[in-house]
Amino acid sequence: MKIAILDDWFDTLRNLPCFAKLGGLDVTVFTDHLADIDALASRLKPFDAIVLFRERTAIPASLIAQLPNLKLISQRSVYPHIDIEACSAHNVLVCSNMHAGTPSFAASEHSWALIMTAMRDIPQQMASLQNGNWQMGVGKSLHGRCLGLYGYGRIAKQVAHYAAAFGMDVQWWASEDGRERVRADGQNLAASRHDFFATSDVVSIHVRLKPNTIGIITAPDLAAMRADSLFVNTSRAGLIEAGALRAALDLGHPGKAAIDVFDEEPITWRNDPLVTHPRLIATPHIGFVTEDEFEIQFADIFDQIVAYAQGEPINMINPTVWAHA
Repeated sequence: MKIAILDDWFDTLRNLPCFAKLGGLDVTVFTDHLADIDALASRLKPFDAIVLFRERTAIPASLIAQLPNLKLISQRSVYPHIDIEACSAHNVLVCSNMHAGTPSFAASEHSWALIMTAMRDIPQQMASLQNGNWQMGVGKSLHGRCLGLYGYGRIAKQVAHYAAAFGMDVQWWASEDGRERVRADGQNLAASRHDFFATSDVVSIHVRLKPNTIGIITAPDLAAMRADSLFVNTSRAGLIEAGALRAALDLGHPGKAAIDVFDEEPITWRNDPLVTHPRLIATPHIGFVTEDEFEIQFADIFDQIVAYAQGEPINMINPTVWAHA
């Protein structure tokens, strides 16, 4: 069984303890990223199984159709980047542990890091110090301020724990179903969507990107935020209406943003107009990028490959493929 691991940009996985799970299997690790479908198909034609590194590579029908040897895609968590119908039509099994009840602590921690970094102007203070100018302004404390969390899932709840430890008040907004769960749990639901954005000192978004959540954060939402507020997004760029964040920052509502996700990734060019915006702090989608998180995620992914090789696949997303086999 020939296995391809895609997009391991820093050749990290070989050094994880869980990599030993693949001992005895024919594994090739690719440390670059191929966006061209035909070039990617040419590379992957010899392989029986593909390991995906989150959503770094999309798997559309046009790629699946060119991979006659492919039998298995192993990954973890949600799969909007995979055409499941095309996989099923070509007898490709998709296995993905959905890890119900387990948040990504790495992503939660990074959200909090961005909040603290932006509120205390740490990059600007560091640049000022390095240029011999000492202090460059006054930051804001978190204690007593209001954190607005949009989305009522595992990561948002973990961020809420951090906020409580720092003495912040937390208010929530979410889908209709999410708001019902907020109420049922006795949590503080904002009086309205507008009030949520208008009264939060910090708004942090924690929503999965699905067809019905694309562009869910709109220009009027951002315009409702105060000139001294902070908008944070470590989820997905597609949750924000196209072009709305840059336009909002130009207008000064919100006053700042801190983001880890972008419409096009990876960004490999200089002077991107959003990345270099003076009101923005940006990181290159590293919310989930820690050794600890990789070990958790890829232990699951490699377990799925071993189970498949042993004829007992687990975490099947399209089990009819295995039933037909």
